[in-house]
Amino acid sequence: MRRSLVIAITLLALSVLFVGGPSLLFSPSTSDIAPDETEVSPRMTTVGDSESKFWRFLSPQERFQQRSPLNVIVRGDTDDILQVMSEEGDGEWAELDDRAANDTENETILEEENGHATGVEWGDATGATRYAWVDPGPGEDAYWTTESAQLEDGDYYGQRYHIRLYESPNPDDQWVAMQGHTEHFDWFTLRHRVDGVEAAQSKIESDFMALPQVDTEQDVRRIYLDNSGPSDANGWATVVDLTGMILLPAGVGLAARKRTRSTGTGTGRGTNPERVSEHAPDAVDDRLTDVDRRRIAAAYDRIEAGHIILVFTVIALFLGVRMGGLLLERRAGFMTPHMIAAVLYPVIALGIPTATYLIAGTLTRRLDAAIVAAGSLAVAIWLDYGLLGVDSLPVDVVLQRMLVVVALGLIAGGAAKRATRDSRFNDLLLAGVAMWIVVLVGTLFGYF
Repeated sequence: MRRSLVIAITLLALSVLFVGGPSLLFSPSTSDIAPDETEVSPRMTTVGDSESKFWRFLSPQERFQQRSPLNVIVRGDTDDILQVMSEEGDGEWAELDDRAANDTENETILEEENGHATGVEWGDATGATRYAWVDPGPGEDAYWTTESAQLEDGDYYGQRYHIRLYESPNPDDQWVAMQGHTEHFDWFTLRHRVDGVEAAQSKIESDFMALPQVDTEQDVRRIYLDNSGPSDANGWATVVDLTGMILLPAGVGLAARKRTRSTGTGTGRGTNPERVSEHAPDAVDDRLTDVDRRRIAAAYDRIEAGHIILVFTVIALFLGVRMGGLLLERRAGFMTPHMIAAVLYPVIALGIPTATYLIAGTLTRRLDAAIVAAGSLAVAIWLDYGLLGVDSLPVDVVLQRMLVVVALGLIAGGAAKRATRDSRFNDLLLAGVAMWIVVLVGTLFGYF
């Protein structure tokens, strides 16, 4: 029991050192991306001379929670706004001179060689519903509405830019409010985690500024909506004015596109401390004492083939799920996101702990098996975030990752030979399995 306690404390320290510490230290916006759950009274925003208004946040429920800040407003015909962002065409635009809109001699026809007006074709996206509070104006009641469309650029099972669009309740007002953010798919929670909104806002803004017909000084500006706080928002929204242009031919409307949503090394063979000097650089060897050499030699003797196999297996399974999701998303068009998740999630939930248990069963020492398994999962998590470019995590995610690292280490420690001398169902194994199940189930139900 005492040995098990030492292993558990060691694993906790390792998770804090290699998962919790770096996450909190190198993620300056960790606290900033947490949403504000407090209900508030809505303060409405008017676009130009429009009669209709909107609240500056979105909410996952029909409640006034400051969750997702609106950060882009585009003035213009709603049909054309969607087409310029999401539909390939011949790239023909007409720029109208306000002083002579009916004078065909002043019409300038511009063509884009890349076949798409903004240079990026935003594709249809799927995502959770978010509600916007809109007010049509005098004589009509305000109401909650769902998004008119969702667009994305990137991979559903990787990282993507994601936009939700909400059109004006009065077609004559000609505005579309957008909420753009970057997010990545979290295989532990089976849902997307928002990384921030500033990068997506800048991307949308630059896409519209790339239009040759847009005057970057006159047609693009920023206004202060005072919705800073969640998702690294700074409170400023981009306003793009496309009212001076028409698209030929007209695109389909936003409303029409509204979505329904194994063997150990022999203990008799020892490493001669003198051999350590043969493999150490001179600069290092000069500073090694005889005690240091004996300790390094003892560490060499503890390494088993199973340690190496365990490291590569855990990393391969974890990253394999990420790569497999991207591959199926791109190549298996007949599979829905739910189908892909159903195929790959068992590799996370069952495959990793099962493989860890089987490989760790070939190892001798409990502490070694526990540290190698936990360290391998920590490395896999960091490699995954590195590939996605994620640089900030909310505290609940950091805590969840620390717990799964500890749980996998306990499973490995409980499977080692010295842990199973009396019983295979020892305290380390039972604690590890119980923690793994509780954390994953709790994660799926939204506690992490």
